[in-house]
Amino acid sequence: MTRSGPPARPGPGSPPSIARGILDQARPIYVGQVAVMLYAVVDTVLTGHASATDLAAMGLGTGVYSSVFVTLLGVLNALSPIIGQHHGGGRHTAIGVSYVQGLWLALLLAVAGGLFLAFPELWLGWIHAPPEVEALVTRYLRVLAVAMPAALMFRVISVLNVAVARPHVVMRMQVAGLALKVVLSYGLVFGALGMPRLGAVGGALASAVVFWTLFVTGWVYTSRDPFYARFVIVKARPRWSVLREQVQLGIPMGLSYAIEATSFTFITLMVARLGTSVMAGHQIVSNLAALCFMVPLSLAVATSTLTAHAIGAEDPERARRTAATGIRIALIAGASLALAVWTLRHPIVRAYTSDAAAGAVALTLVPFLAVFHLFDALQTAVGFVLRAHKRAVAPTVVYALALWGVGLVGGYQVAFRGVWGPPRGVTGMWLMQSVGLALAGALLLGFYLRVVARRKEGRA
Repeated sequence: MTRSGPPARPGPGSPPSIARGILDQARPIYVGQVAVMLYAVVDTVLTGHASATDLAAMGLGTGVYSSVFVTLLGVLNALSPIIGQHHGGGRHTAIGVSYVQGLWLALLLAVAGGLFLAFPELWLGWIHAPPEVEALVTRYLRVLAVAMPAALMFRVISVLNVAVARPHVVMRMQVAGLALKVVLSYGLVFGALGMPRLGAVGGALASAVVFWTLFVTGWVYTSRDPFYARFVIVKARPRWSVLREQVQLGIPMGLSYAIEATSFTFITLMVARLGTSVMAGHQIVSNLAALCFMVPLSLAVATSTLTAHAIGAEDPERARRTAATGIRIALIAGASLALAVWTLRHPIVRAYTSDAAAGAVALTLVPFLAVFHLFDALQTAVGFVLRAHKRAVAPTVVYALALWGVGLVGGYQVAFRGVWGPPRGVTGMWLMQSVGLALAGALLLGFYLRVVARRKEGRA
């Protein structure tokens, strides 16, 4: 009679171990992203109690700043697969070189973005905002132009830590930054705690202080903590030989981020013609979609990081298993969230608004949100896995076709031109955006499977 020993623990490359690794990485990423998202929520809530003009200026200024920042952030995110693969391959010195050159790239991008924000008179007239709002937006954006270099350079610090599997470091800084943001915004918006009353501009000044504090803290931490000594982080001049790879990979990634961001911005602009109640209902569901998106985004970043590690270690089988596990987890999480939102739709909408008309519009959009979120989880997970393989051009083309072509152009036709029956209004926009995301997910998954097949054949 034989005796069996204790069950074997899952190996480092087994699906349970991979899943645990992804979830361990995703948790602090999620907390940090929610903290950063709350920076804008804090300003919105506080400025809303200052004045209608301050709120309008803050909303317009934040929209402009976010569009510029997200595009530039996308370029810098090229560092993630570069550093991730170096980390997987044990090329520690190369990580330090890429990190320092990434800071230079962030500074160069900040100059371009900062000039756009610092001189809004060149384009602000096209928006035809009220004069008092224009004047306030100009001041608001000039303060954020000062914040941009720190925000982008801190992003490089964030990418470094996530890529070397230390997302908890950045999470702690982001949460601490949120606490500082609340205190400073409260004081500067309302003139409390001995600070001047600056309204919307006070929120921008608080952001500038917070981002510069985060950058300095992150720079000092990475300079002094013994963990980073292996990367030999030293001051160096810009090196085009290193920057070239970051720029070549970063430009299509930045474009894909811009496409994703502007697709929703344009939907909001189109919906504006449908009336206040429709706009409010759309805004409720859009905000809910953004909150839900934090979950698959965190999982996608974690999956991409661990996939890049396996690629750098020249272990294609572990890279494939990691990607497959991450995509499955993202789909399960997406389906669970979609079901939860659908089941709790009435109390969720009531928590957002007491306006019956706006609530009714939101409730009609929740079924579309549920489908939208599931496909969004799929395309996000696969898109980030492709970035781990340093594939960025094809996803950009897919996003342009699916989100701008099908989602926006198709949505406009269905919503306002009566294609496929009578005009569907805002539901037509959400319907076609969901179709666009489904198409993006299918095309990206097909392209990823082709990449895997080519790697197996030794051709890529």
